[in-house]
Amino acid sequence: MGVRSAQLVANRMADGGQRLDMLPSWLCRGRAQWHYLPKRGLSWSPRQISRWNKQESNDPPPPESPRVLITGGLGQLGVGLAQLLRKQYGTDNVILSDIKKPPVEVFNSGPFVYADVLDYKNLRELVVNNRITWLVHYSALLSAVGEANVALARKINITGLHNVLDLALENCLRLFVPSTIGAFGPSSPRDPAPDLCVQRPRTIYGVSKVHGELMGEYLHHKYGLDFRCLRYPGIISANTQPGGGTTDYAVQIFHDALSSGHFECYLRADTRLPMMHISDCHRATVEFMQAPDCQLSLRTYNIAAMSFTPEEVAEEIRKHLPNLRVTYNPDFVRQTIADSWPMRFDDSNAQRDWGWKPAYGLAELVIDMLESIREQRTKAGLPVS
Repeated sequence: MGVRSAQLVANRMADGGQRLDMLPSWLCRGRAQWHYLPKRGLSWSPRQISRWNKQESNDPPPPESPRVLITGGLGQLGVGLAQLLRKQYGTDNVILSDIKKPPVEVFNSGPFVYADVLDYKNLRELVVNNRITWLVHYSALLSAVGEANVALARKINITGLHNVLDLALENCLRLFVPSTIGAFGPSSPRDPAPDLCVQRPRTIYGVSKVHGELMGEYLHHKYGLDFRCLRYPGIISANTQPGGGTTDYAVQIFHDALSSGHFECYLRADTRLPMMHISDCHRATVEFMQAPDCQLSLRTYNIAAMSFTPEEVAEEIRKHLPNLRVTYNPDFVRQTIADSWPMRFDDSNAQRDWGWKPAYGLAELVIDMLESIREQRTKAGLPVS
């Protein structure tokens, strides 16, 4: 059966309310064999009516830019990624979403919509009405926060993930779901952690991320879903406040260094973890999404930039703020989590397959963070230590 014929059959089945769970595997592969896929019930609303452009032209259509939807867009990563993507593909082609009201500057910077990842119908309408082709799924509860509310973390990190996986498969989307150093556990190799090894994390955050990696890879190999995943190290940014992650001390230390000159760290001084400047994180994500599928030998990659301890980052900050005082009061929960995570990432596969290379080391990161936070505090009329 040809593709056009198969499409007609599928349309008739949908229109007639017949077997909607039977979809062709060329849905995302370009093949003409038939497989049974789990499908959601269809619904109709006036907002789902397409706009038909009656203007006719014999000219070939120009190549389309990706149409991107970012879930969890008001977290640490969404706004910055949207800015980078909008510079490349146009403001209107990148839609931020979240369940919270955005700040004025975010709302005015480009399209923003309400989206609850637990509401499948709402997500489907956004994908269909906006002709989405890339979906970046940032909605998640982080490590320490997730341990304090396991039931909510399970809903958001796993049920929400299943919704976006189903939507991506149904609509042939390129789907990016970040993973984390938290996807490893105490039995994993720690120095360095390779792409493929025993993982077995001991937090709900890590368990949900391993689940996401495996589900995405399964759907890629079985149905051709264009699933892409990067294991992020700890991400350091001056533009967002710490959000409950175990590595967030590496953000808070800069704020405290410039506000009071004293920082109390909830990890031991010698706790080594992989870290990355947020600009490198955004660039890695975009470069990975742009990489041709044929270059990817994996669907989930480690990416690395630097690895340091609280003591080492404090010493680097003291080169600029000699009076910084750091005390250590390890928090049992966060220290236990950190001790189960890798100390370094092996990202040689990302370097080889799609040319990943970081721009920031520890010295460059410290200079940028201090300059950015000092400027923020000065603009806000706050004292600078």
